[in-house]
Amino acid sequence: MPNIFDNIDTKLLPALVEGIQIAKRADFCVGYFNLRGWRHLAEHVDRFEGGENCCRLLIGMQRLPQDELRDALTSVGAGDQLDNARAHRLRVRMAGELREQLTLGAPTNTDEESLRRLAVQLRSKKVVVKLFLEYPLHAKLYLLHREDKIAPVFGYVGSSNLTLSGLLRQGELNVDVVEQDAAKKLAKWFEERWNDHFCVDITDQLADIIEQSWVRPDILPYLIYLKIAYHLSEEARDGLKLFKIPAIFSNKLFEFQKAAVKVAAHHLNRRDRVLIGDVVGLGKTLVATAVARIFEDDFSVESLILCPKNLVPMWESYREQYALGAKVLSLSKVTKELPNLRRYKLVIIDESHNLRNREGKRYGVIREYIQSNDSKCVLLSATPYNKSFIDLSSQLRLFIQEGADLGVRPEKCIKDLGGETAFLRSHQCQVHTLEAFEKSTHADDWRELMRLFMVRRTRSFIEQHYAETA
Repeated sequence: MPNIFDNIDTKLLPALVEGIQIAKRADFCVGYFNLRGWRHLAEHVDRFEGGENCCRLLIGMQRLPQDELRDALTSVGAGDQLDNARAHRLRVRMAGELREQLTLGAPTNTDEESLRRLAVQLRSKKVVVKLFLEYPLHAKLYLLHREDKIAPVFGYVGSSNLTLSGLLRQGELNVDVVEQDAAKKLAKWFEERWNDHFCVDITDQLADIIEQSWVRPDILPYLIYLKIAYHLSEEARDGLKLFKIPAIFSNKLFEFQKAAVKVAAHHLNRRDRVLIGDVVGLGKTLVATAVARIFEDDFSVESLILCPKNLVPMWESYREQYALGAKVLSLSKVTKELPNLRRYKLVIIDESHNLRNREGKRYGVIREYIQSNDSKCVLLSATPYNKSFIDLSSQLRLFIQEGADLGVRPEKCIKDLGGETAFLRSHQCQVHTLEAFEKSTHADDWRELMRLFMVRRTRSFIEQHYAETA
């Protein structure tokens, strides 16, 4: 009877490490390869000589669930046949995914050391990596070859991917394969796929990806800083290039306000939402008016401005002065009038921090209007955050749908809980949603989220970057 390795009663990783210790070479086939997960096997694979006696790693290009659903809904026959062009695209996609892995989370010294070791193993051909492209391959197979006349091949087959969770932490189902007829059939199965026409070698390409990343030992910290700053400022730079200030505002805006207008317009154009959070006195109202005028001129979008009653006269004067096709409505009247109002494609909410109570009737009416009309939204608040991060999430929930994938996740919170699986077990919500961020008390998590939606500058920032000296 085979032994069961479920990572509950019996862990797979210790058994695999023990097997490598007595093996001369190894063949692994997995659907997914986590670069940082390699650290748990790296030092043990070092004992292989290289060449024929190496670790051959076959990656099956396992697809994400949303990709599988998309394929299932696509008509039969589209893309069924694999040709050289499609194989090349898949290879490029995988390279991009592997490269992206190196950008996620905060790297540790252990991560850096193990990735450098992997690069050396790839260059010396102690590890050889291929992609199996002919069809999505979900197999998880770990075969070990040794100098033993009675049992030269043995291994493990089951559900564990080559990740820390798959090998050690999360519940899996694997069995060992010691009986030689079965083991040799698995070895033959692996060999056929390894030698498949559409199985491509990416060993050197993977080594290049690692050596060109932050893992490089000769790269200066200052250059890493510049690269991070370049990518973090990408959206701001795009906004500055893509949008022009309407002529009517050319002599009304300071340079720092023009920059805010362009960046806010970029956020609004890309994600349909932006929160302008400049501190008091920096001209948020004028910035928002200029953004609204850009979308009116460029996209024929009319605006609905919701504001406290005492600010209605100010907004009416801005509307007239800058010829803005907009309707101004007091927040005190939204419960009665908003449900019957026609669709406005852009909604501006001044003093949005007043909408912290998501259980309130006014909040519900505004949220329903924005979401039912699929309106773009501009929030204005000098104090978007007051007592807790829930103040921010309440404002974001005005326009973010329940369960929407935000493309980022609360990394600090996930790390504190011991990883994504532990987070899911504790909170029962997907990690890329606003609900997941609401579980975090880490300011870094919220800064990463608000980077997608907020434009905020302080007086000290303006003095440092825009002050002019005589």
